[in-house]
Amino acid sequence: MTTTFTKLVGDETPLIEVDPTKRLSEIDPMTYGGFIEHMGRCIYGGIYDPDSPLSDSNGFRTDVLAALRELDVPVMRYPGGNFVATYHWQDGVGPRESRPKRPELAWLGTETNAFGTDEFMRWLEVLSEGRARRVEPYLCLNMGTGTLDEALAWVEYCNGTRDTHYANLRRAHGHPEPYRVRYWALGNEVWGPWQVEQATREAYAAKAAQWAKALRLLDPGLVLVLCGQDGQSSWDHHVLGRCVPAVDLHSIHVYTASDDHVKNTTAPLAAERAIQITASLIDLARIENGVPPTKPPTKICFDEVWLCSRFFFLAHPLSPFFLLFIMACPERELRGDGAFQYLIS
Repeated sequence: MTTTFTKLVGDETPLIEVDPTKRLSEIDPMTYGGFIEHMGRCIYGGIYDPDSPLSDSNGFRTDVLAALRELDVPVMRYPGGNFVATYHWQDGVGPRESRPKRPELAWLGTETNAFGTDEFMRWLEVLSEGRARRVEPYLCLNMGTGTLDEALAWVEYCNGTRDTHYANLRRAHGHPEPYRVRYWALGNEVWGPWQVEQATREAYAAKAAQWAKALRLLDPGLVLVLCGQDGQSSWDHHVLGRCVPAVDLHSIHVYTASDDHVKNTTAPLAAERAIQITASLIDLARIENGVPPTKPPTKICFDEVWLCSRFFFLAHPLSPFFLLFIMACPERELRGDGAFQYLIS
């Protein structure tokens, strides 16, 4: 669908025409993914609530699962978000009674670690029941207080098939088969002043390139997502210029929530503009780095977008689940020829 905006003069009547037969491109099945974060009631009391009569034997809310099945979400991002900058995945595996409770610095709460990697993967398994394809996990690495060793260990825990320590730890926790997690983000909003261990674009780019190299040595099949800003910044330009040969996708986040009706109305246009500029920066970075056209295109991962009224989030009775259902990712890319193609083939 294409959108144009024309100023009305006098008493002219606004008109919207919709042609349902017009098709710009095929919609990729991996479009419109979701995002859950350890924030408020999104996890505890949201998707996971063992004490609720609405929960199954895993502690998963069946009403939330039913609602998500209607949305047919193809991919789910976890565990954050800002939360991930102080999250250490090993706190959230193994017997629950042995898991430590930690101060949580993104949203200033206490993280019990009752819900972690294995629970997330089990939740996706339940969510995928009845589907031809499973809901794909998309994990975000801690590039704040986390280390490369910790990141490598998490990949090994999730994907390892050999007789190695963290693969064996997963087996010891009752999961003999690897989880086959393909999508891994190299941090979240590392550029933001609200982040623990905020980094400069130069420091992040150097670190991300080295992490990507090591992660691919461990598992060449990973799909790595670079931490972008809004697709229109010097951060995006610099990190793409340094890292585009090493990654598969570039993430952007756009928040346009406003009490101003006009800003909310034009928000989709702002998001599309961000996609256009990001696509140009990707093309430039590939050209400058001599990336051959035979290498698959570097796509855009639009994994946080907010195009609605902030008042709705604060006041609507469904707000405890709002992050889960609405703060999702219409993940698509705009190629250089101006045609939309969609993320993750």
